Amino acid sequence: MALEIEKTGKTVEAAKQAALDELQVNEDMVSFEVINEPSKGFLGMFGSKPARVKAVVRDFTPAEKAEKFLNDILQAMSLEVSIDKEENEEGVVFNLIGENLGILIGKHGQTLDSLQYLSNLAANKGMMENKVRIIIDIENYRSRREGTLRRLALRLADKVRRTGDRIVLEPMNRHERKIIHMALQDNRRISTYSSGEEPYRKVVIELKRGGRRDYGSNDSYKTNEE
Repeated sequence: MALEIEKTGKTVEAAKQAALDELQVNEDMVSFEVINEPSKGFLGMFGSKPARVKAVVRDFTPAEKAEKFLNDILQAMSLEVSIDKEENEEGVVFNLIGENLGILIGKHGQTLDSLQYLSNLAANKGMMENKVRIIIDIENYRSRREGTLRRLALRLADKVRRTGDRIVLEPMNRHERKIIHMALQDNRRISTYSSGEEPYRKVVIELKRGGRRDYGSNDSYKTNEE
C-alpha cells in the first residue's frame, strides 16, 4: 500500500517541500495532487487559506529501486556514469559506462560483486516472492573476465597434463569458480573441484585419478561440479 500524507504551506511549492521533508524522499519518488490553491481571503487579510497538497509515495519496481540505489552511490562518490539497462533471461543488467571506474571493480571484481550484492538487497527489500536478479557490470568487465578465466583454465590444465602436478588457484567467488569448472568439463584426464570455505574457496585442477601425464593431447576437461 502506497504511503500518502497531506501538507499545507503558503504556496503549493512550500506544501510540496513540507511533504518531502516529512517523507524524507526525493521528489521523483512522489506524485502530488493539489487539493487547495492558496487564497488571500477578503482584502488579503481575512479568511486566507494555505495551499494543501496530497503526496503519494509511488511503488517502485525492483529494477527502479536498484537504479536509484546505484545513482545514489555514484552521486555520493562524485562519479559521472551513464547506466545502460537491459533485461534478459538472467535478470536485469545494469552496465555502467564512464571514466576511471576501476575503483568500482576492485581486485578481480570483488568491489563490483559487493556493489551487485547490495543492489540486489535494495531492489528486493521487503519482497517475499517474485524477486528480481540484478546484475551489475562495468563496460562489459564480466564478459572480459570470463574470457580471461577460460584461457587461464586451459593453460593451467595443459600444465597439469604435462607435469602431473595439481594446481590450486587463488580464492574465487562461486561464479568465477563455475567458469573454471565449465571450461574444463569434458577432458578425460583432468578433473577439477572446489576446496576450502568461503570466502577463501579455491578451484583445484589435477590429473584424474588413474590418469597419466600427457605431452601432446588437446582433450577438453572433466570436472566435479560444485
